[in-house]
Amino acid sequence: MTSDAPAFGKGCHLHLIDGSAFIFRAYHALPPLTRKSDGLPVGAVAGFCNMLWKYVTDERGHDAPTHAAVIFDHSGQTFRNEIYDLYKANRPEPPEDLRPQFPLTREATRAFNIACIEIEGYEADDIIATLACRAREAGGAVTIVSSDKDLMQLVGNGVDMLDPIKGKMIGPDEVREKFGVGPERVVDVQALAGDSVDNVPGAPGIGIKTAAQLINDYGDLETLLSRAEEIKQPKRRQTLIENAELIRVSRRLVQLDCETPLDFTLGSLEMRDPEPEVLLGFLAEMEFRTLTARVAEKLGAEAPAVVSAPPSEGPTAPEQPGIGAAGHDCVTDQALLDRWIAEIREAGHVAIDTETTSLDEMQAELVGISLSVAPGRACYIPVGHVQGEGDLFGSGALVEGQLGLDAVLAALKPVLEDLAILKIGQNLKYDYKILARHGIRMAPIADTMLMSYALHAGIHNHGMDELAERYLGHRCIPIKDLIGSGKSQIGFAQVAIDKATPYAAEDAEVTLRLWQNFAPMLPSEQVTTVYETLERPLVPVLADMEMAGIRVDGDVLKRMSNVFAQKMAGLEDEIHELAGEKFNVGSPKQLGEILFDRMGLSGGKTGKTGAYSTSADVLEDLAAEGHDLPARVLDWRQMSKLKSTYTDALPTYVNPETGRVHTSYSIAGAQTGRLASTDPNLQNIPVRTEEGRRIREAFVATPGHRLVSLDYSQIELRILAHVADIPALKQAFRDGIDIHAMTASQMFGVPVEGMDPMIRRRAKAINFGVIYGISGFGLSRNLRIPRAEAQAFIDTYFERFPEIRAYMDQTVAGAKEDGFVRTLFGRRINTPGINQSGPAAGGARRAAINAPIQGAAADIIRRAMIRMPAAIRDLPARMLLQVHDELVFEVEEGAADDLIAVARQVMENAAEPAVKLSVPLVVDAGIGGNWAEAH
Repeated sequence: MTSDAPAFGKGCHLHLIDGSAFIFRAYHALPPLTRKSDGLPVGAVAGFCNMLWKYVTDERGHDAPTHAAVIFDHSGQTFRNEIYDLYKANRPEPPEDLRPQFPLTREATRAFNIACIEIEGYEADDIIATLACRAREAGGAVTIVSSDKDLMQLVGNGVDMLDPIKGKMIGPDEVREKFGVGPERVVDVQALAGDSVDNVPGAPGIGIKTAAQLINDYGDLETLLSRAEEIKQPKRRQTLIENAELIRVSRRLVQLDCETPLDFTLGSLEMRDPEPEVLLGFLAEMEFRTLTARVAEKLGAEAPAVVSAPPSEGPTAPEQPGIGAAGHDCVTDQALLDRWIAEIREAGHVAIDTETTSLDEMQAELVGISLSVAPGRACYIPVGHVQGEGDLFGSGALVEGQLGLDAVLAALKPVLEDLAILKIGQNLKYDYKILARHGIRMAPIADTMLMSYALHAGIHNHGMDELAERYLGHRCIPIKDLIGSGKSQIGFAQVAIDKATPYAAEDAEVTLRLWQNFAPMLPSEQVTTVYETLERPLVPVLADMEMAGIRVDGDVLKRMSNVFAQKMAGLEDEIHELAGEKFNVGSPKQLGEILFDRMGLSGGKTGKTGAYSTSADVLEDLAAEGHDLPARVLDWRQMSKLKSTYTDALPTYVNPETGRVHTSYSIAGAQTGRLASTDPNLQNIPVRTEEGRRIREAFVATPGHRLVSLDYSQIELRILAHVADIPALKQAFRDGIDIHAMTASQMFGVPVEGMDPMIRRRAKAINFGVIYGISGFGLSRNLRIPRAEAQAFIDTYFERFPEIRAYMDQTVAGAKEDGFVRTLFGRRINTPGINQSGPAAGGARRAAINAPIQGAAADIIRRAMIRMPAAIRDLPARMLLQVHDELVFEVEEGAADDLIAVARQVMENAAEPAVKLSVPLVVDAGIGGNWAEAH
């Protein structure tokens, strides 16, 4: 390499970007994405380009780079494999869909006009080290853009690091915080601790903390090894003596090479602006519409056309206008509204969206309604915009020129309730409830959020902004552009109508175009039945349940809150006595100091911040070892959560107009089809503890009525028996035998009659745990028994029920091949992480095993809920809540038994005719004045 001092020296700032880290971060952070024209995987390339664009457009002031390069690993072995042939032997092959993206990221780097460097036989870290050292020697500053711990040995004397994930600078102090030593001794610590990811052996049993302590005590690695005989701890002394040469090899493996041969000068890495034609051409070729438009706007260039379909021999469809390009109508007179209604009738469909004063559908007031019937045809009908500034609600005086709310609703009601006209929405349940409160019940309906959910559950989110960018290449107007944020935020009612119109009309037009995009995809992806029978019909059912709400007794909650406060105080006294001093029980820091510093208990490994962990898992492990203090802290935390989350918070959710609590259900939350409940969350009220069960006492029936609870009995175990075809379990369910006692009898060879309750409890824990892929560690924690004993139980279980192991293996194999699993009813549950390596793979595997079981149970209760309104129409009853496998109703006194008979019939036959289960579904029922009595 020739001298480049004249071109690079004092005042220059070199940025070295760890390109390989960028690629893998982009790949794992984003869902799979393929180029529409040919199916080429480009998800990692998209993420990589977005990160590069953010990098080149960031304003850095005096830290701005004068020179920059993106450094990549070259495929193949390096000199380290000659030092240690097992180096990186544990690393899995890159995922199949990532491999073709590697060369594309190099192309992307060059398209951004940034130097792209990789050298055969050398790792990216060595190239970065060489460039950093030479730039430092030349008098320049260096910033390494990476979070890779191996590069921290380079920090100092003009070299620092920027963690691109956290946006945090890493200097010598941060290195000491992570490794316990300065940058100059990082290699010594790494040599001792080893690295399981790169298969660097290190010293067995010595981690980072111990390694740092040894290096700080002895000064450096070689001194430590030469004086290992002096170490007092016998096991540590023996480890260092026996593994001295392996530790020295490890040091050579982790030491970066600052002498990598380079055939270019530092001066050649000077920053250059992207050439618009080259960069935009590459982005358009990748079919990144949104980024192409964003880059074109920034560079002041015309965005090239993005072609996303292969050439066709036939006639081409006319190009659709851009969203909002043709302008949007603002409807402020009756004649224009009448013309829009005529267009809706002619089209036979309309996309609709409402603008309101609140996200709470039960209290929100209408501000406007937007409609769209075709691409380029959308309008906004303002009805509630007000004058005034300075607060969220304005003065209340309506802006002149708007049509009256009652007149607009009266005109729209016939078309919105016309069964010949399809109403399309994005998260339509919200708009459905808003209009239902005004006497309009929309039917029939289509929901683009639920279409996306049926198609892409587990791959990406289903919000309109994300769907618009992903499937339409359109970036929606951000709401904060209209209402601001923070203390200066205003309500939508205060937004000027001329600004509100393009925003609101855009929502309706985007929804219309998403419907056009998703509708033909449903049959091609074989999810039409799922959407039409499990998703779409649930919208009005849940809307009615949410609007009905449930009555809550505030006095009961107040008394419970006082009782919980007293119990917490008693527990605090007990905890302080066990600790031997007073401290803040709610402070993890103080608790960690008591448990691990003062009491000397094991565990509580320090995290990145250096603070002790006092998580529930850590405390449960300590409690299982027989320590009273952590057990009492767990009790205190449970009591505190019940008090803050329920007894204190529930009264704040009571609607002042109805006097009831109105939860909101998310249909497209969990990818298995389970519903989620928010504001308030009624799904997570604990029922296994006496205190948790008492919370349900506060949910009460209206005078003259009773609450009825119907709950599926062991539905997931029944589905497992069916799908895994387990004869013993199926017969037990048919005969009505105690399934947990039967399992215990099968496993442990004991008779069902007179069985020890502890043995049954263990079988029950395995029965339910196996559905979720429980490990020996997890079962040992649940049963508070040694891990070896727990693992022996699981092994025995699979010996007795080999069909379950076969089901698990087949399900995982299918998920790896297809990228998804399906429930009995056809719900497609994507498993994007199933082929990953490391800890994530275990979680993805367990999720794949559980998904068809939990998903089928969720599908069955959805089917029951959809059928229920028609079944109980003639009864003085209404459905109020759904909680996992349970439905809660309110019914007039005297009609409870009739309701149970009808509802049980619906629930127990909900799988049919789509699926004929080989085991019966059984529903338990209860009646009471409150939920606790009924359950």
